[in-house]
Amino acid sequence: MSVAKSARGVVELTRPVNAIVAGVLTVTGAFVAIGSDVSGSVGPVLIASLVTILATAAGNTTNDYFDIETDQINNPERPIPRGAVAPSTALGSSIVLFAAAGALALVLPLFATAIALLNIVLLVAYTEIFKGMPGVGNAVVAYLGGSTFLLGGAAVGDIAVPGVLFLLAALATFSREVIKDVEDMEGDEREEITTLPLVIGEKRSLTLSAGFLCLMVVVTPVPYLLGVLEIVYLVLMIPVNGVILYAGYLSFGDPKAGQSVLKYGSFLTAAAFIVGRATMIS
Repeated sequence: MSVAKSARGVVELTRPVNAIVAGVLTVTGAFVAIGSDVSGSVGPVLIASLVTILATAAGNTTNDYFDIETDQINNPERPIPRGAVAPSTALGSSIVLFAAAGALALVLPLFATAIALLNIVLLVAYTEIFKGMPGVGNAVVAYLGGSTFLLGGAAVGDIAVPGVLFLLAALATFSREVIKDVEDMEGDEREEITTLPLVIGEKRSLTLSAGFLCLMVVVTPVPYLLGVLEIVYLVLMIPVNGVILYAGYLSFGDPKAGQSVLKYGSFLTAAAFIVGRATMIS
């Protein structure tokens, strides 16, 4: 195995695009928390964003390390199953990334440090402990997905508005994770990994996922009703909610397409928050 091939594989393991997006979402949390005042907190915001990127990259790498056997069935194109990266290299990379994220987290405000360190612990423990617990593993991933916004808010000392965004993101992420479990049922069943669809069935799991998406849609007007975002946010969320509900409907016939559409719906929700916050300060 060449060094260049292995290096490319290590980078691929981190899912760099996903990690960078997570970092951007942390910055988003800071912006919706304090608006233009975020320019006075560039240092903490950038550090919090980098912590998120490193921790997400480490978590993705760790997940692939522990999922070698199931990935040979569900995702054989990933770096370890296809032989681009040795398992020991993946493990070493994840340790370095987690250590860097933890060290940087210590310079953040106390609450932000606590969130970051909790996230690191959950990412380390996820595959070996939580992933095999039906529903619980999905909830852990949902928390982690939404916590990017919380970390950004905590870095600038205000989690009120990011807290609502956290809730919406957590609901969407839980639903998406359940849909992904439905998509991966064959491989999980062969490897005797207990997931929610294997316990309660495919149709009930997708119905539960759709229910969480409906709850998400119900919650979306809250920031406007509380007066923390302008009406443009509410207007933007009308088509976004349509995308979210369509994703839930689509998942019953095509789980892969459903969770893909839902991912875009989540990003559009964050964009609506940004616009709604920006118009308050214009």
